[in-house]
This record gives sequence, C-alpha cells and structure tokens, in this order.
Amino acid sequence: MGKHRDKMAEDLVLRGMSANTCENYLRYARRFVAHHGRSADELGTEDARRWLLFLLQEKQLAPATVNVAIASLRSLFLSLGRPEVMQSIPYVRNLHRTPDVLSGSEVQQLLVARGTDIKHRAMFALLYGAGLRVSELLALRVSDIDRQRMVVHVRDTKSRHDRFVPLSPRMLETLRVYWIARRPQGTLLFPAPDGMSPLHRDTVSWAVRSAARRAGIGKKVYPHLLRHTFATHLMELGTDIRTVQILLGHRSLSSTARYTHLSEARRRTLNSPIEALNTEQGRILG
Repeated sequence: MGKHRDKMAEDLVLRGMSANTCENYLRYARRFVAHHGRSADELGTEDARRWLLFLLQEKQLAPATVNVAIASLRSLFLSLGRPEVMQSIPYVRNLHRTPDVLSGSEVQQLLVARGTDIKHRAMFALLYGAGLRVSELLALRVSDIDRQRMVVHVRDTKSRHDRFVPLSPRMLETLRVYWIARRPQGTLLFPAPDGMSPLHRDTVSWAVRSAARRAGIGKKVYPHLLRHTFATHLMELGTDIRTVQILLGHRSLSSTARYTHLSEARRRTLNSPIEALNTEQGRILG
C-alpha cells in the first residue's frame, strides 16, 4: 500500500483511534489490497464486496470480525477521498449472544493453576480482578499501581478516557510477589523479555489458554472472557449497572446491559408463575 498506508495511518491517529484499532484496520486494508493484487486506487465497490463475501463464506470469519474489515475499508477509502465506495455496503448483522463466563471456582482454578508463571498469574489477577481489556493491561505502568489509594490507573482505553478501578488486597499481594520475583526495570508493569517494549497480546492469549488447560477447565478461555466474568460476577453480587459501566469504562450503558442477564444462582431460585396457581399468590395474580 505504501503511501496509502501512511496516509490512512495518519488519518486514524487524527481521528483518535487507539493503537490497537489502528493496527487492526491497517492489517485488514493490507490484506484487501494483497488479495486483489492491485493498487488501492484501482479497487472499488465490487472488489470490496467480493472480498468481504470471501471472508464470510470461504474463510468463515465471524460477523464481528468481518465488521472490523468493513470498518477498515471505510477508513481506507475515506483516506483515498472516495468514501462513496463503501456507502452501499452494510455491516454484517451480528447475533449478540450472552457471553459465556467462568464460575467463581473456575476463576480460582485458573489463578492457582500449577506451572503458571508468576508474571502471568499477576496478569490474570488484573484481567479478572479489575476487568481490564488486554490492551489496557499491556499499557499499565508501574506507577499506575497506587498502593496508597488502593486503585489502578487505567490508561490507553478504548473510549480514550482514563479511569480508576479498585485495587483489592489480593490483587496487590499477587503484584507484590511478582514485583519481588521479577523487578521490571522499565516503566511498563508487564514488559516483553527485552524489558522495554510491551508484551504482544498473543502472548497473553497463549498464557490464559495454557493455564486453563492445566487447570482442567473445559470452556474456551481467552483474556476477554475474564473481563466478561468480572462484570457478570459484579452483577451477581448486586452491584448497580451504572457502577459496572464506570468500572468497565463503557461509554454507553447499552454496552453494559448485556451483563444484566440472570445469574445461574438466581435462576435456580426462580419459579415459573404456574407454581403460584391455586395458592394465595395465585389468587393475587388472578
């Protein structure tokens, strides 16, 4: 893509996109151009449609993933001064399924799984205990852990607004053990092996999957699942939805509303209205 990639990258930064979003959009734009083997200037609506159908039907990518590719192409053609190319291409309808979550015992199994590196154990504690996104976790600096106020300063968020989340005693103790064992030398709390650059998100994904496998957890476990589990467990503990929204850093309450599904424990205590028939309660219903 050359000059087009540079222009698109600059435009994404000017639009305030996060580093992770920029990386994803540029990656899909490169794949689109490489797929057709022609300059982006020579590609149009039908080329975009064919490639997106290829991703959906042949590669069988999830709708949410294809929607990222669509957003990428919209950004690409906007940078090329041809936004009309994507005007007739809609986003793929995405089924919003209630996210699977881990039980409390499964989280405990993950956190104490044998053979887990202390660095990974500290990362898991923050992903679940503070409900962090992977990008937020990897951007944490040593100075972001405030032991006096018992909070974690979360930067580089998806919403572009910093936030503070509580630092529990257990999280602090796990971080203390990690700090004594590793003593990261740079500013980053979880640096790459070179001690300066951030870890790659794939490293975190691999660590979570490996620990889950060793812990004997049958569910598909990935870093963002720990954030889902954090939010769901807060709701089950009776935390109000506005507080959960603030802790997660959601701009819209509708993003948090997905966690209002009934907990498993609550479902077990509910009875169908049919059970109230022929009882005093049933007469009230009548």
